[in-house]
Amino acid sequence: MGITEDKDIDARKDKTGDALKAQRFQMLKDIAKELEGEVVFPTCFDAALRLRKELQNPDVHIERISKFIIIEPLILAKLMRMANSVIYNPTGAPARNPTEAINRLGLNVVRSTILAIAMNQLMRAKELVPFSDVATNLWEHSIVTAAAAQVLANAKSRLNPESAMLAGLVHDLGAFYTLYRSVQYPELRIRPESIRYLIVEWHESIGETLLNALELPEEIAHAVIDHDRPKVLPVTFLSFQDIIYVANLIAGACPSWLKINDERLGALTKQARESYAGLLPEIEKNAKEMKSIFT
Repeated sequence: MGITEDKDIDARKDKTGDALKAQRFQMLKDIAKELEGEVVFPTCFDAALRLRKELQNPDVHIERISKFIIIEPLILAKLMRMANSVIYNPTGAPARNPTEAINRLGLNVVRSTILAIAMNQLMRAKELVPFSDVATNLWEHSIVTAAAAQVLANAKSRLNPESAMLAGLVHDLGAFYTLYRSVQYPELRIRPESIRYLIVEWHESIGETLLNALELPEEIAHAVIDHDRPKVLPVTFLSFQDIIYVANLIAGACPSWLKINDERLGALTKQARESYAGLLPEIEKNAKEMKSIFT
């Protein structure tokens, strides 16, 4: 048996106690370093596949492309960043929602950018395949949160509904990224419970850092803070953070695959859905329409 094989076997050994804590800490250090550069990672494997297929059709219209963009968190975040770069935004007036970003960039730039990111996502998705159900459930949760945020903003606030939808879509981008980075380590990949722990404990802070690294508008990055931390429901929606907190509860705070049994979150979820029961049919309809393009 060679040295390489010995290392492979050692990497697959289960780690516990201090050794496991050290591995988790190493991953967090690696994440901090990586966030200083260009970040690409898979979110929903099926979404990346469908996007690539759609973009291979030379006759696809911008309206249809826009529908796909709006429900793919990382691609949308990167397009927002491009639209607000010096090259595409010489006046300094920021694009604050998907429509403004798409219109500013134009069809050709949007098509080429999406295809490049989707292809990069697919190349990085191999290790994520065993956890594809987790990623899909997380993506579906993000869709419902985005739909709820849009409806709440439109019906109950003066905040821009499209910007609220954007915040809802990317509110768990840190969870996608934490999942992807976790499965890069064989020691963690064999411990799903440890991966869940890392996501629960770190996805909010990593998500805020990630959104800032992607240069999304400050109010969008700020909106993800403490969205899974139990607190009193806001009486009025004064910020996107208020809206995302309630939208996340309506969508089912902490998706079921995380196996979190938090009575406080359960009670708050019930309260949120009861408080906005009149809006639930519209939220469910919008979420269903957003998901339908992948069926």
